[in-house]
Amino acid sequence: MRLSRYFLPVLKEAPAEAEIVSHRLMLRAGMIQQLAAGIYNWLPLGFRVLKKIEQIVREEMDRAGAIEILMPTIQPADLWIESGRYDAYGPEMLRILDRHERKMLYGPTNEENVTDIFRKHVKSYRQLPLNLYHIQWKFRDEIRPRFGVMRGREFLMKDAYSFDLDAEGARRSYDAMFVAYLRAFKRMGLTAIPMRAESGPIGGNQSHEFQILAQTGESRVFYDRAFEEIDFAAPDLDIERLKSLYAATDDMHDADRCPVPAERLRSGRGIEVGHIFYFGTKYSKPMGATVTGPDGHEVEVEMGSYGIGVSRLVGAIIEAHHDEHGISWPRSVAPFTVGLVDLRPDDPTCQATADALYERLLAAGIEVLYDDRDERAGVKFATMDLIGLPFQVTVGPRGVKAGTVELKERRTGVREELSAEALLARLTG
Repeated sequence: MRLSRYFLPVLKEAPAEAEIVSHRLMLRAGMIQQLAAGIYNWLPLGFRVLKKIEQIVREEMDRAGAIEILMPTIQPADLWIESGRYDAYGPEMLRILDRHERKMLYGPTNEENVTDIFRKHVKSYRQLPLNLYHIQWKFRDEIRPRFGVMRGREFLMKDAYSFDLDAEGARRSYDAMFVAYLRAFKRMGLTAIPMRAESGPIGGNQSHEFQILAQTGESRVFYDRAFEEIDFAAPDLDIERLKSLYAATDDMHDADRCPVPAERLRSGRGIEVGHIFYFGTKYSKPMGATVTGPDGHEVEVEMGSYGIGVSRLVGAIIEAHHDEHGISWPRSVAPFTVGLVDLRPDDPTCQATADALYERLLAAGIEVLYDDRDERAGVKFATMDLIGLPFQVTVGPRGVKAGTVELKERRTGVREELSAEALLARLTG
């Protein structure tokens, strides 16, 4: 993409209302624009990151055996009245009436809707286990939306729902999602610490929230350093080992009772980005979600739900990956892999060299944002540092004469001179 034709409304200064790093940088980098309190327009750069995160989440859900569907944003109140949650949920739920005076709501979550889907189509234990998920916008009318996309009213969420014949099967489904979450966050360049948590309005008797480590995190967490040493890419993770580790995590640390040896104990700041729940028959019982069991009797299915804040993750990743100059994206979620800078677009030789390199990078399957604007070099470099693409490639008159370009790694700041061939080999290797 040529920057001269792209829509990237960067700001020199962040608006005064931006309180935290990710909010300031997302506004300055032209990723989002506020429409109303806690509601944002996603501009091209931010939307690309959002879709990268969404795809990683989708791939890990599919890998764990979940099946993707899509449920509406607007739900009838009848289902929530049936489950008993309509009045209990609280003012965070946006309640509305349609033109026929029917009670509707903008969904904050989807347990009722997915249970209704299940009870209408699944009748036998032979169709279990089943895990259905979708990635959809939600709305919760926060009393004080703040911190940009970290605590907005409208947000993009992945929510999955498991159905099993018995508690043992439900625990296996819970464990599968537990591992899928750790893998997904690791792929995004994050260290995630699972912590036992309250179930809140979702309900149930077991839940864990996933805190990703960031210096600017909301709360302090304590954990075993083994979390940082696990190979989450391994085909078979030892779930019992993971359980023993997450059993020792907490946010109310008591040194005298801590089961983690002092030499392995680590602490950090955490930001919640995911939450999983096992709630048994909380929804299947009142809504009549049953299957015929092996003995021919009707059985209320055991359920769990599993949420990841996809849009919240954009801000959380920035909180974990930034410096004084701007964002520093992990390659897996970066809006573009390379920022190509032509120092002298008024020089025909420089322009021809940069144009040719741009085409070669695209042909190699590398996502490139090409700054071909008629701007000062300082402006171009500041823009590239702000938006934080993993690599910056600079084409200038001296390099053109020497047959080289400069490659800068955004995270480390390390620079080196390379030929075009060596550059392509480095970026595609």
